[in-house]
Amino acid sequence: MHIKRVAQLLLSLIIIVQGMLFVSLVHAAEAPRPNILFILTDDQGYADVGFNGSPDIITPNLDKLAENGTIFTSAYVVHPFCGPSRAGLMTGRYPHKFGSQFNLPSKYGMSGGLGIDVKETFISKVLQDAGYYTGAIGKWHLGETAEFHPNNRGFDEFYGFLNGGHVYFPEKFQKVWKQGRERGQYHSIWHYMKPLEYNGQDVQENEYVTDGLSREAVKFIEKAGKKDEPFFLYLAYNAPHTPLEAKEEDMAMFPNIKDKKRKTYAGMVYAVDRGVKRIVQSLKDTGQYDNTMIVFLSDNGGRPDQGANNYPLQEGKGSVLEGGYRTPMFIHWPKGLHGGNKYKHPVSALDFYPTFANLAGAKVPEHKKLDGKDIWPAVVRNKSARAGENIYVMRHWAGKSDVAVRRDNIKAVKLKHGAWQMYDVDNDPGETQNIVEQNRFLLQELVAEFEIWSWTNVQPQWFYTHNEGATWRKHGMPRFDQTFKIAPIKN
Repeated sequence: MHIKRVAQLLLSLIIIVQGMLFVSLVHAAEAPRPNILFILTDDQGYADVGFNGSPDIITPNLDKLAENGTIFTSAYVVHPFCGPSRAGLMTGRYPHKFGSQFNLPSKYGMSGGLGIDVKETFISKVLQDAGYYTGAIGKWHLGETAEFHPNNRGFDEFYGFLNGGHVYFPEKFQKVWKQGRERGQYHSIWHYMKPLEYNGQDVQENEYVTDGLSREAVKFIEKAGKKDEPFFLYLAYNAPHTPLEAKEEDMAMFPNIKDKKRKTYAGMVYAVDRGVKRIVQSLKDTGQYDNTMIVFLSDNGGRPDQGANNYPLQEGKGSVLEGGYRTPMFIHWPKGLHGGNKYKHPVSALDFYPTFANLAGAKVPEHKKLDGKDIWPAVVRNKSARAGENIYVMRHWAGKSDVAVRRDNIKAVKLKHGAWQMYDVDNDPGETQNIVEQNRFLLQELVAEFEIWSWTNVQPQWFYTHNEGATWRKHGMPRFDQTFKIAPIKN
């Protein structure tokens, strides 16, 4: 009788859980189209949020959202540094497919007149065409001339800067800008010192830049609350990207951190968290909180040499090891997703495009190619959205390529022209135990599929510096014959 009673209880529990999952799906399906608030930080470490176990940096407001939403423990961006990562996010495609493998040129103004191919329809345009009120705030880094401007890529509103970074204190950049303008040196001024803009017009930002971006996000949300249509807000903080500059009162929150870089970095992260508190309150004040999907992500891994902590992952920004492109992430949406969950299965930033489009009831152009997939049904069920599928990363540098491919819990990695290695990154996220010898046949399969994927890559349309371009040509890159070479299996 005891065994029978246990079996009945287990069956009842299974029925209850299945019912909860069904209710979640129905709940999301019946909810009106959600507002989408996408919060992107810059160079933030995997361990530099409380919900991922930070030992010293506190992020109470992000943590509250994460704990009442779903935390993603295996979230990947498409590239381990800024420009290509953002290009993948906006286009839903690997940047290698349209020549955006490198950051845009930095030496001269306006990114050399280059930017992401206008034939690539951004997710912002798809949502705008579906009736969403759209805004971009913060760092752009996808092109600076008119055809590449956010207002011409699907955003009704833009407040921020078009290049790859910015100084944080206005008393620093305003002085330099004023002096340069008086001398007629507009094009030679370091772009981190140039004014911020609103819809193409220079503005005078008088707040610490992170606070200014949070303020503008609140303004956008207040405007959105007066409209009939839902909104999409892409809030791309440049914090905690260098230069390391924090407010004294934010650094004072971390009296136990003695390392200067780490303390400054912590203050920069805390400023983002303070801003999120203001933004969440504005959502509540305007009655938009319950039906706003908030997604939080970093554009790539943090830089340990600039105060970041990616523990337990190896390395950081620029690397194809986990610390380079696996980032902290959560989704919070009261009307569409039950809280208190962790999603351990791998997802890619490529997946946001089709997921957002489907939740918004938006039509993706027929010609549009996508490398991601709608992960929402799987997320609600806490099942893998990508079972048996590959996620790739490829970083070119110094005449070589670093590459990695993840399928389920297994990851194969090749650094420069070294030997392939394999790791069970579910159980060994630090990539310490090479299991390649036990998985030689799987390695051959993964590498073969990776090589096929590479056949449709195109040559870079630009390089960050002239030296990068010279090195590329000198070494006859991309040299995929070396990249995908593996040692034969021994009998």
